[in-house]
Amino acid sequence: MQALAAVDGWNVPHAAVAVTTRDGVQATHGEVDRGFRIASVTKLLLAYAAMVAVEEGALELDEPAGPEGSTVRHLLSHTAGYGFEDGAEVAFPPGARRVYSNRGYAELGQHLEAATDLPVEVYLREAVVEPLGMADTELRGSPAHAVWSTAEDLAAFARELLAPSLLAPSTAAEMVTVHFPGLDGVLPGVARFEPLDWGLGFERNFARPGHWAGGRVSPDTYGHFGGAGTFLWVDPQAGAAAVYLGDRAFDRWALEAWPALSDAILAEIATMRVAASDSGAATT
Repeated sequence: MQALAAVDGWNVPHAAVAVTTRDGVQATHGEVDRGFRIASVTKLLLAYAAMVAVEEGALELDEPAGPEGSTVRHLLSHTAGYGFEDGAEVAFPPGARRVYSNRGYAELGQHLEAATDLPVEVYLREAVVEPLGMADTELRGSPAHAVWSTAEDLAAFARELLAPSLLAPSTAAEMVTVHFPGLDGVLPGVARFEPLDWGLGFERNFARPGHWAGGRVSPDTYGHFGGAGTFLWVDPQAGAAAVYLGDRAFDRWALEAWPALSDAILAEIATMRVAASDSGAATT
């Protein structure tokens, strides 16, 4: 896939990119077995582990968690009312506003520990990492932003998102459904969106002007990016997902480079589909 070579011109010391479908990795480029801090892409893994706990009966989405009046659902969807920073205080009533919050996910990790009677890093490993064979993935600090992983491992997670095996299809679908719709908010480092759509852990703001994943992704796309310079998106209409990991922090450069890469990946996937369809027609 020629599109992936674009990362070589990004002035990033180390980088890796992988494109996968449910059938397996379709293309890679760069240091795909190198460990990177995935920053806020960590939240996707924690959210998935939390939903495994819901299915196991250890958690309920609407049980109290976080500040007064908040629930697990609020924490997962950035509507608990905390501010952005790790130690941020409550800024809004639960459900009143979408405030992207590291503090909310730190609280979610603590709540998950209490509910499962396991350290969050152990539960994450047992619930998600080990079942998916993500041997080079480890939580080394805050459950909001401190997982280290590889592009190969995150491609395995992306395949799980395309074809869930750890969660029931209905649970996986609920995760990518917008919760508390209509709330405005700011996606840090990107822009203000009205509304700022979010599921349970997964950003649902794709295919909007100014988005970091470009304009070719479908509105059904879900995923997230990390401030360390990482992203993962899954486009169910294209039947594909992309993972990018690098060690140049997210900034305005990424808002120029990442959309072009995502658009080019999806253009090549579309071309591959047409070629496969033509080949199939020729053999019948």
